[in-house]
Amino acid sequence: MKGRKNILIIDDEWTMRNLLKIYLSDNEFNIFEASNGVEALEQIKLLSDRCDLVILDLMMPIMDGFEFCQKIRMTSAIPILMLSARKDLHDKVMGLNLGADDYLVKPFEPEELVARVQALLRRVSYQDKSEDNGDLILTNGLQIIFNKRQVFYKNNQITLTAKEFDLLYKLASAPGRVYSREDLLQLIWDDEYIGATRTVDSHIKNIRSKLELAGILEEVITTVWGIGYKFN
Repeated sequence: MKGRKNILIIDDEWTMRNLLKIYLSDNEFNIFEASNGVEALEQIKLLSDRCDLVILDLMMPIMDGFEFCQKIRMTSAIPILMLSARKDLHDKVMGLNLGADDYLVKPFEPEELVARVQALLRRVSYQDKSEDNGDLILTNGLQIIFNKRQVFYKNNQITLTAKEFDLLYKLASAPGRVYSREDLLQLIWDDEYIGATRTVDSHIKNIRSKLELAGILEEVITTVWGIGYKFN
């Protein structure tokens, strides 16, 4: 139906997929399902660019949530909400570093799940509709197109995750301004992740690697030691 968001639920347990469908059933979503990462990749191919959000279980056979995140982030910036019974901070940071946009620990209340889903969808919608949605043209062939959430270097597209794009755009919007790691965590991530500065460092490292692979050899993002980062 027109206007309904398409959500892909990836979980190897039928009971959990069914439970998530029940939680989301009153919110006018189109629900699709996959029992593992391999099946999910096929589903996303079939949906093309019509998949609006992924709810991803961490522990699955064949291809787990971590591996799925790595693979899907090579080609797509689709919002990902990762679910896991593992409460360890290392797992949460690893999931976020691999490209998840949010991480929810099981068990959780239905209201919190729906709120996080809506927050992720709202964030993407806001970015798409923002009045500040023109092209941000930068020197030496680097181009950031805000409303399409795309980055090009000399007309070749660079695929970034949602958080990588947000970080690059935030820094590039204010060249020369120094942002602390804590500032970037608060601006790009929820307050829940304040203190996990390794997440920022990991995402900056990924951005730099992708820019370098695209052929940008000069240092675009500079580390300001003891403080954070700035865009040149």
